[in-house]
Amino acid sequence: MARHWPYVVTMIVTIVGVDLLFFRDRFWERLAVNIGIVLGFVAFYFRFKAP
Repeated sequence: MARHWPYVVTMIVTIVGVDLLFFRDRFWERLAVNIGIVLGFVAFYFRFKAP
């Protein structure tokens, strides 16, 4: 489980960066983009890193 921290940190930094740069005052758009980013990271993880 300790191997996963770089992916989690990268995902959090990406989400916070996108929120602050593009969607500061738009709740629903920000929520949709955040869900999309998380799904993208999960898909990438299962495609390339799962045993």
